[in-house]
Amino acid sequence: MQQLLPNLNLAAIAWVAIPLGALTTVSTLLGGAVALRYRKQMGTIIALTGGVVVAVALFDVLPEAIATVKDSDLVTTLVGVGFLAFFLAERFVILHHRDEAEQVKAHAQVGALGAAGLSAHSFIDGLGIGLAFSLNTKIGLLVFLAVITHDFADGFNTVTFVLRQSENRRQAIRWLAADALAPLIGASVGSTISISEHHLGYMLSLYVGFFLFIGATDLLPHAHEHPSTKKVVLTVAGFVFVFLISLAGAR
Repeated sequence: MQQLLPNLNLAAIAWVAIPLGALTTVSTLLGGAVALRYRKQMGTIIALTGGVVVAVALFDVLPEAIATVKDSDLVTTLVGVGFLAFFLAERFVILHHRDEAEQVKAHAQVGALGAAGLSAHSFIDGLGIGLAFSLNTKIGLLVFLAVITHDFADGFNTVTFVLRQSENRRQAIRWLAADALAPLIGASVGSTISISEHHLGYMLSLYVGFFLFIGATDLLPHAHEHPSTKKVVLTVAGFVFVFLISLAGAR
């Protein structure tokens, strides 16, 4: 598979990464639309995305980071740093988005600040797409797969986060638009940055921690708040799908 996906130069990266960033914008908007109209079905959809995001981190991004950095101890340390960094960012930037609705409404600034934090998170998603293509096309496509699936959930989270605060649909739609544009901007920036392969390996290591955090603490628990056989099957299906792609890519 890798032979069929040649590495790209900087100009070609922009032509690939930016349209893919635009697709993540569409995915985010769809997630927001679901939140506005079909909230009850969201858990079933997120069950699939959780399996995909965790599997991409374990089977594709992590092995690529180890192969690039050539120091497994350093890579696992950076994975831990990435996990902890996004945990702290969620608590101190997004603040109380896990609190009960009554507690959340006691914080007037939380809605806008939380949505802004989610938008910054989406920018980092897009940045990862552009940077990953600098390493090779396969890892770029797989990072894109992880990003587009969990950005769907980001769109949902942005809308529900604001609506829990103020029930202001216009404000929710404005922040959804900002969150949707953020990965496109990130992909545009990432596709113009030229960094060494070694430093890119460090970035991929941090992204493993990021994806594991998103999958294990946001997507999967949210998907299985009300467990069902369908959700379990979808989570396993997403996981196995990425695993099979990684096996095909290794041959």
